[in-house]
Amino acid sequence: MMDPITSEALRNAVIAGLLAIIPAGVMGVYIVIRRMVFISGSVAHASLSGVGLGLIASFSPLIGALILTPAAAVGMGIIVKKTRLPEDTAIGMLWATGMSIGVILAALVHNTSDLSVYLFGDILAVPTADLILMGVLDAVIILAALRVYRGFLSISFDEEFSKLVGVSAEPLYFLMLFLIALTVITLLRVAGILLVIALLAIPAALSRRLTFSVPKMMALSCLFSALFTMSGLFISLRFQLPSGAVIAILCGVVFLVFLTVSRLRDRTRRSLHS
Repeated sequence: MMDPITSEALRNAVIAGLLAIIPAGVMGVYIVIRRMVFISGSVAHASLSGVGLGLIASFSPLIGALILTPAAAVGMGIIVKKTRLPEDTAIGMLWATGMSIGVILAALVHNTSDLSVYLFGDILAVPTADLILMGVLDAVIILAALRVYRGFLSISFDEEFSKLVGVSAEPLYFLMLFLIALTVITLLRVAGILLVIALLAIPAALSRRLTFSVPKMMALSCLFSALFTMSGLFISLRFQLPSGAVIAILCGVVFLVFLTVSRLRDRTRRSLHS
């Protein structure tokens, strides 16, 4: 059974959900357009090494994630761009190594039980200090994304053509990886390392099927993220279920329903015109 939920915990959970939806919606669109879902998943899993650093150094695991996750993301990008190592190989190496380091660091301080909060998320246990950090990261992500909006758009649709017309594609690619890492950190307490990819990819994938306008995609993605996060929070409260898992299941179920309805609608249209 879950412990009784205090008004402060519920307030913090709602604020954390609201802080998570904007970076997830904005960066999620770039991730889906540029087909970086698996890269984002590997960055999320690598963040466990930062969580382990926080546990072994006795400071906030989110601070530890903030120290190591961007470095791991950019490091993977450098390996992909500067060596002949295939991208999927680099993703696999970062994915496995980052998680393994986190587990070992937590084991060294006999604190592997706390990893479940970051693996699966617990939006109802977000302290005020983490909310402040999430707010700062939100501001950095949004300002940076707005500042380089056209550049991100260019390399997301066609990086090779961007280079031909003089866009500095490589620095923008590394900046995108850096901002993806920051976005992952804002989602750790909401959805967890193992489930964060649901909030990054599914709302953006839904929005892309509804509009071709990138600003509209971002707005819809933020809206879907808000609906999934808030609905998941209150369903988890009502039925005493893990919030991160409920949010991820909502994302997946809605996406499958949407695909099914779209497919049936297309079949109906084809039959009417045949």
